[in-house]
Amino acid sequence: MTIRNRNLYRPLIVLLLGSFLAFSAWAAWQAAERGSQVTDRDYYSKGLKYNSSLVEKRAAEVLGWSLATEIAGQSLIFQLADSDHQSVAGARAILHLYLPDTRNGRAFTLDEFSAGEYRLELPAGLSGSMRARVSFERDGARLNRQLQLNL
Repeated sequence: MTIRNRNLYRPLIVLLLGSFLAFSAWAAWQAAERGSQVTDRDYYSKGLKYNSSLVEKRAAEVLGWSLATEIAGQSLIFQLADSDHQSVAGARAILHLYLPDTRNGRAFTLDEFSAGEYRLELPAGLSGSMRARVSFERDGARLNRQLQLNL
């Protein structure tokens, strides 16, 4: 009885090559038939904005900004301070409130009541729980916070 030496490398390479070609053909067909699956038409400019937002966020971190939030009746009060616990005055503050009746939310400008204290009188009739995002910007530094308001 003779033992025949079988070389399995050739069929394995042919199988691997055939699998690669079949997968490439399937991927090309998917790309041609289904088109782009990008859901956001403005993705490039949002990506650029994301990069600039990271720079602004790092600037705020270097400055050591911290934010305290308080709700008093229908007033929303924010205290913005730096790493030395000094008030940060002169910032531009915007609150995006995601109301149930609006798709993209509404933007409100916060008034600086005193140095580092920013206030907003919330619209009458608001109650329940809602999402909000507050943004403070001064001298190229920006601080963003997500909030869950319970009114």
